[in-house]
Amino acid sequence: MTQIDRRDFVISLTAMTLVVLSSNILVQYPFQHLGLGDYLTWGAFSYPFSFLVTDLSNRRFGTQGARRVVYAGFVLAVILSIILATPRIAIASGAAFLVAQLLDISIFARLRDRAWWMPPFISSVISSGLDTAIFFSFAFYCGVVPGFGLTISYMLGQVGIADQCIALPWTNLALADYLVKLALAAIAIAPYGAVLALMRPRLQRAA
Repeated sequence: MTQIDRRDFVISLTAMTLVVLSSNILVQYPFQHLGLGDYLTWGAFSYPFSFLVTDLSNRRFGTQGARRVVYAGFVLAVILSIILATPRIAIASGAAFLVAQLLDISIFARLRDRAWWMPPFISSVISSGLDTAIFFSFAFYCGVVPGFGLTISYMLGQVGIADQCIALPWTNLALADYLVKLALAAIAIAPYGAVLALMRPRLQRAA
């Protein structure tokens, strides 16, 4: 890996860590404007940019390099989130992040040779839906888990993780969060295209 490659990797990793960490903190605060407190959290506006970071990393480093960014970002973000957020949110975020980002990388790779806007948009639309389902169903569901007869708080307590569930209307939040992610996936096409234009000379030299 050249010095420029290492620099770009550090930039990608830093961006990913900041996006995920800030989102894990902001998701605990409802968006109280316009009567949307029961439908949105502030994290809905920051987390979708993690897919932008992943897609640009995929374009810059390829699938293996993008996975390294995801794995490293996952470890750093979870560790910091345990300190700055709640353990349950850190676990929910880590699981959703890892599964969804790896799916995003796989879909992006399959569409890599299509029109420039298709890989980031389609991969983000699909993977962010999975991310939303995993995160909100684990982070804010306080009832008994079907099939287990136990609450998530109780199961976490059995493995030594003290948990106090934050009771938020998670189904409403999940639906609104996904709609925001769809909107931001479309908006993110513009910055993706701008950064891609700057990257193209380097990608052509590496080809």
